[in-house]
Amino acid sequence: MASQLIGFQHHRSLARLVVALFAAFVLVSGASAGKTVVIDPGHGGRDNGAKWGGIAEKDLNLDVARRVEALLKERGIPVVMTRRSDAYVSLDSRAAVANRYKNSLFVSIHFNAVNNRSITGIETFYLSTRGSKLANSIQRRLAQRIHTRDRGTKKRHYSVLKKTRGVAVLVECGFISNGWERDRCAQSWYKNILAQEIANGIAAHWKYYK
Repeated sequence: MASQLIGFQHHRSLARLVVALFAAFVLVSGASAGKTVVIDPGHGGRDNGAKWGGIAEKDLNLDVARRVEALLKERGIPVVMTRRSDAYVSLDSRAAVANRYKNSLFVSIHFNAVNNRSITGIETFYLSTRGSKLANSIQRRLAQRIHTRDRGTKKRHYSVLKKTRGVAVLVECGFISNGWERDRCAQSWYKNILAQEIANGIAAHWKYYK
């Protein structure tokens, strides 16, 4: 009798385990099947990105990315971040996050810098035809709202754009190598505007993306 009871309890435990594993599979599969926006704050950790005037690009990227995330979630749009802290994430890992989702919109956020300190402006990069549509949606709104040079959208073979299977763009939000633009980039009001228009561009494209 005791052995029968132990056997029954064993089978019941196995049944519970199977049910739990199946539930976990359904949860993961469901999350991976739907449309998802992946926000990628460029650089991080040991990788500062550009650094001018005591301002590190990695910090600006993360700040704007968090604001974009909050705005999209307010609209009920599912969002995933490739990093949430000052952590290093490889380029392959960033693309891998987006590739977990069947229909992802991948938006990598950066700030620019060049040796010529007179250069200013905002530009958005893409690789695929579908990416160009999202890039235009974001760039158009940024250019209309922000008083700086509209550097347009451009096709580039950047690693995260090549390795991401879904729609992918990379936004350069301003040149921190330019003193005037760097001062603005450090201000909360400016980062709010950047986040609003990036989110608006994503949301507008979201309606038609399948």
